[in-house]
Amino acid sequence: QVQLVESGGGLVQPGGSLRLSCAASGFTWNYGTIGWFRQAPGKEREGVSCISSRYYNPYYADSVKGRFTISRDNAKNTVYLQMSSLKPEDTAIYYCAAAPQRYYGGSYGLTPAPYDYWGQGTQVTVSS
Repeated sequence: QVQLVESGGGLVQPGGSLRLSCAASGFTWNYGTIGWFRQAPGKEREGVSCISSRYYNPYYADSVKGRFTISRDNAKNTVYLQMSSLKPEDTAIYYCAAAPQRYYGGSYGLTPAPYDYWGQGTQVTVSS
């Protein structure tokens, strides 16, 4: 059974950094796509970034481009989201999602449609 567990959220001041982790079990990360999403109170879930184990380069929403970096550690079956220059508008619950053995990129990878499995989320609050 596929499980995703996010960690690394917390409270950070504007301009600060956080690194989120998404640990996967039940499938081998070498084959598939992982996406990061976020949802702020009263807003729809928004795609932040996605990374595929083949065919596609990592992709970012315009709102985080240049500030966030997605990466993976195949040995640990973990995907990371390094967030820098954080802004109050980055405050949200952050979720990772997986599409095992399927490969997506670009703007389609930032929609919920391709993903079968979701983590429980981790809260990120950016505030002084």
